Amino acid sequence: MRSGDPLILNLACTGVIPTRAMNPHVPLSHAEIVDDVARCLELGVQMVHLHARDPEGVQTGDPEAYARLIESIRALPGGREAILCVTTSGRKDASFASRARVLDLDGDAKPDMASLTLSSLNFVQSASINAPDTIRQLAAHMQARGILPELEVFDLGMANFGRVLSREGLIPRAPYVNLLLGNIAGAQADPLSLGALLANLPDGSVTALAGIGRSQLTANTLGLLLTDGVRIGLEDNLWMDSGRSEAASNVGLIKRMLRLAAELERPLESPARLRQRLGLRAAG
Repeated sequence: MRSGDPLILNLACTGVIPTRAMNPHVPLSHAEIVDDVARCLELGVQMVHLHARDPEGVQTGDPEAYARLIESIRALPGGREAILCVTTSGRKDASFASRARVLDLDGDAKPDMASLTLSSLNFVQSASINAPDTIRQLAAHMQARGILPELEVFDLGMANFGRVLSREGLIPRAPYVNLLLGNIAGAQADPLSLGALLANLPDGSVTALAGIGRSQLTANTLGLLLTDGVRIGLEDNLWMDSGRSEAASNVGLIKRMLRLAAELERPLESPARLRQRLGLRAAG
């Protein structure tokens, strides 16, 4: 039990797949994403996992779109203190060259973190392709650029590969890890699966628990009980209820998590303390 331990809230607000037809609250444009993030920062979110969309609302790897998002969010109240993470997703383009472009942003547009999925995997209707060499190239480029990897782990093999990368010196010895449960081809949202993953991560890992679809509430609740934090948002789940009768919003999901966190005595970690804990530079 983690009662009393400070809690990390990692907002995954948009993702690759969600559309307005799936949920009317999905933020797609630059302004919508920034507005959604602003409201969630006010509620205490310390980390934001960003996917930019093009003018047609399609996931883009264009670094300029991420630069504008990062600069706009850092101009918000609390935005400079927040930890901003960009995606290097392999769902639309598996090549290193395309995925690494966002890592070369500089100045006020430089991200604090970038996602690093530790293996290829299948989703319900698509795949994320992450070849071992590409993972290592991305990890090395993040290291060279001073960007902290946000490890994404869906199953036991990915946890093991994290230990391999740690031994090879390509990621921090005590990395930040999102554990994503409930995917059709990965570990499910139950205590046994979670325990196996936690036992096989690099020692000292900072962990946040996420759930895909109907698994989000279960996984997040397990996270409140057993891990450092939760990843939450419309990227992973579009509904407030398991019967899928009420469309979720990012603000609504965060508010529900805050109610549960209060009941379980998990105060929010301060952004400054979290930066220190992860070895990130102080906001300034």
